[in-house]
Amino acid sequence: MMGALGQSAREATAVMAVTPRTAKDLALNAAATHMREHAGDIIAANATDIVAAKAANQPAAFIDRLLLDEVRIEGIAKGLEAIAALEDPVGTTLAEWTRPNGLRIERVRVPLGVIGIIYESRPNVTADAGALCLKAGNAAILRCGSDSYHSSVAILRSLRHGLQKAELPETAIQLVPTKDRAAVGHMLEGLDGAIDVIVPRGGKSLVARVQSEARVPVFAHLEGICHTYVDRGADLDDAVAIVVNAKMRRTGICGATECVLIDSGAHEDYVTPIVKGLLDAGCEVRGDVTAQAADPRVVAATPVDFGHEFLDAIAAVKTVDGVDEAIQHIAQHGSQHTEAILTECYGTAERFLSRVDSAIVMHNASTQFADGGEFGMGAEIGIATGKMHARGPVGVEQLTSFKYLVRGTGQTRAK
Repeated sequence: MMGALGQSAREATAVMAVTPRTAKDLALNAAATHMREHAGDIIAANATDIVAAKAANQPAAFIDRLLLDEVRIEGIAKGLEAIAALEDPVGTTLAEWTRPNGLRIERVRVPLGVIGIIYESRPNVTADAGALCLKAGNAAILRCGSDSYHSSVAILRSLRHGLQKAELPETAIQLVPTKDRAAVGHMLEGLDGAIDVIVPRGGKSLVARVQSEARVPVFAHLEGICHTYVDRGADLDDAVAIVVNAKMRRTGICGATECVLIDSGAHEDYVTPIVKGLLDAGCEVRGDVTAQAADPRVVAATPVDFGHEFLDAIAAVKTVDGVDEAIQHIAQHGSQHTEAILTECYGTAERFLSRVDSAIVMHNASTQFADGGEFGMGAEIGIATGKMHARGPVGVEQLTSFKYLVRGTGQTRAK
């Protein structure tokens, strides 16, 4: 079954690679319309998954990630339309030049081919991943978590409807039709060369397995251990607001700040309002001696709290001796995902931005903006922290590669 899935996806790429933007956009917009018209069916399918998740005693945060309602379905539909509105990256000329011998060379964007996406409890990934792959001229093989299977099947119907309306192969977006975990192993092996790249989206155990066992390239991040550094040159009111947002807006996403570093050279009053802001927002603070002195509610931090992805309303807080020590701490304890500096000093900000080796580095902004949609990419499949090809939000452009077109007028190479 998995071999046939890979073969049909590979055949679909021959069509998708040369599909014009008009057809791809028609497919996406038609899928969005179908999703709105059949929202009731999607909600009913989702209810089946919700009942099963509750019976399995899944935590409230898990149920929330799984839940679909009319508002969330409308958000998914708008996401499809936003991807349709993006420029088509395929065929874009990245560079061109002429050699002294008259050869004209172009480097142009092309689709990656067949992309395997393995994800867990978020059914919206079915739409986001399928749509991004389609827009970039690829074929997608989606393997959702068993908890979101019925929801994903219902969403796939809308995507398939869009492909039909645009007269494109339905096999351009396929969902693995089994909950058997062995299917993941087959995908990681590459389906006999059919899969060009794997994108995992889920918890640490899933990503670790994919990175360990995959025999094809992987776009992924293992953890989102994000830092916000409050410099002595920060505006205190802004710093409090940004830190609280960076940690507490959504605690379970990979862009949530897990560790707050505060410049010991700042006025001593910086620590107290920042720590108090977190505590008053319902965050447990695990701090060093300075943070503990700022508020009796602070719990003493242990070494494992620094470099830990809490994915919860918990933050580690530590004072550091200026920007260089902050950079050193991040290098030692971070995961090269997203870091932020809060300061009004341009020179300090530029030092941080240039020297922190993470996929996303921010100045005076919440790390919660680490999201492809917020970057204007329409949506993303995930955040990649590797250094080959894709880094940061994986959107439409990151789902392409390039090739060289060389045009001559009869040139031959000398012996």
